Amino acid sequence: MAAAGLHSNVRILSSLLLTMSNNNPELFSPAQKYQLLVYHADAIFHDKEYRNAACKYSMALQQKKVLSKTSKVRTSTGGAASNIQAQSLPSEIEVKYKIAECYTILKLDKDAIAVLDGIPSRQRTPKINMMLANLYRKAGQERSAVTSYKEVLRQCPLALDAIIGLLSLSVKGAEVASMTMDVIQSIPNLDWLSVWVKAYAFIHAGDNQRAINTICSLEKKSLLRDNVDLLVSLADVYFRAGDTKNAILKFEQAQMLDPYLIKGMDVYGYLMAREGHLEDVEVLGGRLFNISDQHAEPWVISGCHSFYSKRYSRALYLGAKAIQLNSNSVQALLLKGAALRNMGRVQEAIIHFREAMRLAPCRLDCYEGLIDCYLASNGIREAMGMANNIYKTLGANAQTLTILATVCLEDPVTQEKAKTLLDKALAQRPDYTKAVVKKAELLSREQKYEEGIALLRNALANQSDCVLHRMLGDFLVAVNDYQEAMDQYSIALSLDPNDQKSLEGMQKMEKEESPTDATVELDGDDMEGSGEDGDLEGSDSEAAQWADQEQWFGMQ
Repeated sequence: MAAAGLHSNVRILSSLLLTMSNNNPELFSPAQKYQLLVYHADAIFHDKEYRNAACKYSMALQQKKVLSKTSKVRTSTGGAASNIQAQSLPSEIEVKYKIAECYTILKLDKDAIAVLDGIPSRQRTPKINMMLANLYRKAGQERSAVTSYKEVLRQCPLALDAIIGLLSLSVKGAEVASMTMDVIQSIPNLDWLSVWVKAYAFIHAGDNQRAINTICSLEKKSLLRDNVDLLVSLADVYFRAGDTKNAILKFEQAQMLDPYLIKGMDVYGYLMAREGHLEDVEVLGGRLFNISDQHAEPWVISGCHSFYSKRYSRALYLGAKAIQLNSNSVQALLLKGAALRNMGRVQEAIIHFREAMRLAPCRLDCYEGLIDCYLASNGIREAMGMANNIYKTLGANAQTLTILATVCLEDPVTQEKAKTLLDKALAQRPDYTKAVVKKAELLSREQKYEEGIALLRNALANQSDCVLHRMLGDFLVAVNDYQEAMDQYSIALSLDPNDQKSLEGMQKMEKEESPTDATVELDGDDMEGSGEDGDLEGSDSEAAQWADQEQWFGMQ
């Protein structure tokens, strides 16, 4: 019955037989009782009662010790039949793996590591080494994780997730590629694998542009064209590089090819929410919930919808639920951190942004979230230290230059340095929205409105962005060009109907305030990495409801 998958039937029958065995120990042999215990534990595991299953597997291991002692006695007396029977029994190593699997699901990682560490190295199968590697990595034991991943590759050279694991732990791409050379040469049509390794080496080194170029070269190959995994990876690298337009385009292409795609959809949902497409985000979240509510992605997407609807308490709950399902979800940690920050719980937010940084050291949005927390708590020195560290570690690209300039803008002493940094960023990428926004803010402070208008018009020549249109409207008000300012506010609202500042600008125009009374408010805070007001919208009862659920999900 166990082989036929009749798990509920196996559970009932094995329970009855084990009770009979307890009442009459002579009824079954030690080998039969061991087999019964494993069958019973397997059925319980199938019912997702993992703590109970771990207990029953442990009982089976105790029975295996009894069996081993009796087997030695029978072997010494020439029991050949008993040896054959013992060889057909479930492997003790497989039972230990099942116990570790139960502990992992229960988030008892230390216990899982202890069980797997008890298996001699030579007896560890590839799946045991893979589980150990992932557990070591999660626990911060990087050297042990590298050793285990390498052992997986030694046994299975095409274990691509193990390759990604090694690259994420800063193992050189050339070293990893050398471990796959034999299989590339022995199997036809695997010439793409070395390029694939190179692409992911660039990703984990933070070299986004070279990663994009390499993945594009792979994706253009006829044999790998329209591969969903490559498209999602390409979309994610575009996102990391700050190219929102191409990131969204590739995510859309991937989900058209695979309507049941879940991987990467949390980043796609976040980008759509940030761009103001909240209705589309709501539809996306609902569709993913119908596919699976046991993944973090649909919870993150719904959380992004709540966050950009300024329902921070609900976003906090949904982020916590996503983390509960997948503690390694960077997007869930960023969502929860952003919600905590906007609710004024800055120190708790810092903890989540730091964990996101640990998991994804090459994702700049993790650092931006932490810097925003420092600035929100007047920790300019800490923010400057973090920004300088990013600049030195990842190099002088448009994103790192803009991050450093953002911190410099907070101190009157470093305003000129901020201007120089932004000019360098825009020289590299004239269309980089965050740099344009910060440069426009600086020009507004200096009341250089004509220069700001020229900057924003140039940026909008090849893209349409709500924040840029709104800021152009603000600048046009400052130079008394009210008609075009109204047009810019209208465009901004068509891109994001929830943009409050564009709405306020338009309302001021409609009231026909005089230019001397009008105040120019320029802010790039629509972006997730920047602060928003911490006031919660919604009724007190709703806030209390989500607060209760926060406690239920054990939020810090």
